[in-house]
Amino acid sequence: MEVISVLSYFTVFLTLIYVFVVSTFIRGWAKIIPYKRNDNVAKTKVSILIAARNEEDKISKTIDDLLAQDYDKNLVEIIVIDDHSTDKTSQIIASYANQDVKLIQLNEANALNSYKKKAIQTAIGEATGTLIITTDADCRMGSNWLKTIVNYYETNHYKMISSPVAYFEEKSFFERIQTLEFSFLIGLGASTIGNNNPSTCNGANLAYEREAFFDVGGFKGIDDLASGDDELLLHKMAAIYEGKIGFLKNKDAVVYTHAKPTISEFIQQRKRWASKSTRYKDKLVIVLGISIWLFNLSIIINTLLAIIFPAGESIWFLVFQLICKIGIELIFLNSITYFFKRKQLLVLLPIMNILHIIYFVYIGIAGNFGKYNWKDRMVK
Repeated sequence: MEVISVLSYFTVFLTLIYVFVVSTFIRGWAKIIPYKRNDNVAKTKVSILIAARNEEDKISKTIDDLLAQDYDKNLVEIIVIDDHSTDKTSQIIASYANQDVKLIQLNEANALNSYKKKAIQTAIGEATGTLIITTDADCRMGSNWLKTIVNYYETNHYKMISSPVAYFEEKSFFERIQTLEFSFLIGLGASTIGNNNPSTCNGANLAYEREAFFDVGGFKGIDDLASGDDELLLHKMAAIYEGKIGFLKNKDAVVYTHAKPTISEFIQQRKRWASKSTRYKDKLVIVLGISIWLFNLSIIINTLLAIIFPAGESIWFLVFQLICKIGIELIFLNSITYFFKRKQLLVLLPIMNILHIIYFVYIGIAGNFGKYNWKDRMVK
């Protein structure tokens, strides 16, 4: 029982760390001032890049949204890279050639572990824009999306700009839970930028100077990982351009995409995202990441101990952990969901926590070992 007592009190320490970490997220998000677009006429030429594989059911809507942008057509080029699609994706992209949508088809002789980085780097090599903007082939955006990003860039002169991404058009309870959890992740990434310690972003809505991309060596050193075309590139940018990374807090800048319809697809996605953590160089981020993983593991352990020893003290430590976790996350997500106009999702927070604790512990292990399926390929 002494071992159990020591373990239980250690959970208090882990809980306090978690509360402290999320508190820094709250402060970081608050530091980002909502951006109000001005009426200055844009002067920056932009290259919008999309890496696509087997997206025949969604790619046309994405391209249509890009073509509908309220922005000088002479200052925009759209480049879509077909990543060995086995459906009609390339034919659909090619049908937009008369609207100046450029198609690049990958044709490597040897298999790669990072086709997306290869696609983006190939397109950047042919791009003529000063500002590179990446999005995904299943994303939607409003007509003011592009001019909002460029206006923010021309006003602040950032080297890299992370903009918000949100899930929409949910078709199930599981997808709505994902929307809430994904909002937390987007807010987390924004808050680290607000705290001037950028650690995460999303490639579905990311902008950076073409020259800066080459200055940091592009994807060199991270090109053997299937994932990381966004987050690991952010780390390289932040290491050289301190204070030159921005998060665009403006609703017109939001890009919308879809949650995963099945648990299997969700797990594969999160394993891919977690695989990037093996390349983190910031020791503080690594230590905090391990601490948060241990915190979630301790909740599971205390749950099991409370079941085995219902009269023991573990149940009170478990209650303490859950109250602290849900409470501090509620404060953080209240601001995030307000921005996304999805505050009604907050009622799902207790249920999301139960699922999040289990999957987070599992993904922390599975994401750093073995292979996962991405775009009908097994990668590692």
